[in-house]
Amino acid sequence: MEYGDGGDAVQTIAEQVRHDSGALYVVVIDRSGIRHSHPNPALIGQRIEEPVVALDGKGHTGIDPGSLGTSANGKAPLRGPSGTIVGEVSVGFLENDVDSQLRTDLPSFAWYAALALALGVAAAYLLARRLKRTTFGLELDEIAGLLSEREAMLHGVREGVITFDGTGRVTLVNDEARRLLRLGTGLIGLRLAEFVPEGRLRDVLSGAAAGTDQIVLTDEHCLEVNRMPVHLGGRDTGAVVTLRDRTQTEGLLRELDNVRALTDALRAQGHEFSNRMHTLTGLLELGDVPEALNFIAGTEGTQAMLLESVRERIASPLVAGLFLAKATVAGERGVELVLTDDSWLADTHGRGPELVTVVGNLVDNAIDAAAGGPPPGRVVVDIRQDEDGIRIEVRDSGTGIPPDRTDEVFRDGFSTKPPRGGLRRGLGLALVRRLVQRLGGEVHVGDGPGGVFTVVLPLASREPVGGSR
Repeated sequence: MEYGDGGDAVQTIAEQVRHDSGALYVVVIDRSGIRHSHPNPALIGQRIEEPVVALDGKGHTGIDPGSLGTSANGKAPLRGPSGTIVGEVSVGFLENDVDSQLRTDLPSFAWYAALALALGVAAAYLLARRLKRTTFGLELDEIAGLLSEREAMLHGVREGVITFDGTGRVTLVNDEARRLLRLGTGLIGLRLAEFVPEGRLRDVLSGAAAGTDQIVLTDEHCLEVNRMPVHLGGRDTGAVVTLRDRTQTEGLLRELDNVRALTDALRAQGHEFSNRMHTLTGLLELGDVPEALNFIAGTEGTQAMLLESVRERIASPLVAGLFLAKATVAGERGVELVLTDDSWLADTHGRGPELVTVVGNLVDNAIDAAAGGPPPGRVVVDIRQDEDGIRIEVRDSGTGIPPDRTDEVFRDGFSTKPPRGGLRRGLGLALVRRLVQRLGGEVHVGDGPGGVFTVVLPLASREPVGGSR
């Protein structure tokens, strides 16, 4: 790259490249800024006025007002055999030539641009038609409005609603469903197993327990649950679960059933009393006064003994009244209801309503079992209270509970009896277990003969604990 040493060869190559490319100039410059080629041979060997910018190893472009006129210039580093930078090559095209070339090439570019624009418009039109068909001709603002209305309606209904996609993940939970199941937020996208404990509730919600209008008990509510699959275009796209609160309805139905049973018992007692009056009238007409007096004493003594026995052992008016009413119902069905001599309940500690629910359901089931078992039917109730709590045991003379079904009897909806008067069977024992668990107690099924149910409740000073859903 020294001037005079190979300079003609460099000039020859540079000029050949300039002619072939149509460039205005191709100038080879060494690190010192000395020209080794130039279209004007007189400038070869002279130093350029500007610095050698390509020595930084990078390419440079710009507009160069050089000695041959204003040109579009590009400069690149020139490297030797070892890779070191030994200079730069500067190539320029006359500005007028660039403008002319642009005007020559612009029409062809315009054709390409027009073709691309036409294809884009056609593709946009086809895509818009497809989107219209997919969205049933609705605009974006209309879709947003429908979505908002849907959300408002689902959250405004009195039934709980939970929706699932085809993979079993939650897509919607309305406010009523959160209230009934005591659910938190952030459930969208989760599976049931991630926020609902294992049990009957999860089985019904997931569809593992099939059926319509299924009754599920939670700690606070009696729910009627329905799960319906959703099909779209012949494909299974998910499911919708509805939850209806039947707590008050079931309570009223059970109260109505109890009132009906008590009414039937009172009607039977009225009929029995009428028969006794006819008997007494006959004895008096026959003039057998001593026998009439014995008959009256025997009738009065039986009722008085039962009433006095209950009063001496049960201090709570609620529980005592319940026992006397159940004794009347049991007697009408041919079952003897007995309170053991060792029974003692001095104070319910504010749990009178809960004890009525527990004892009432256990006695109802025992009377049904004894009435359907071998005669004579008999139900024995033992209630004891000490410093640790209250223990309730109910025995019946029925066929008993098979050992393999002792856990199943507490499941929601399990019953061996048909529905009566709109009242759903299989809730009594389930209600007992959930109520006892909420109060921190325990309920067990014992060995027979007959059915044996034992409930142990702590004193009310202990805090209630939550049962499982």
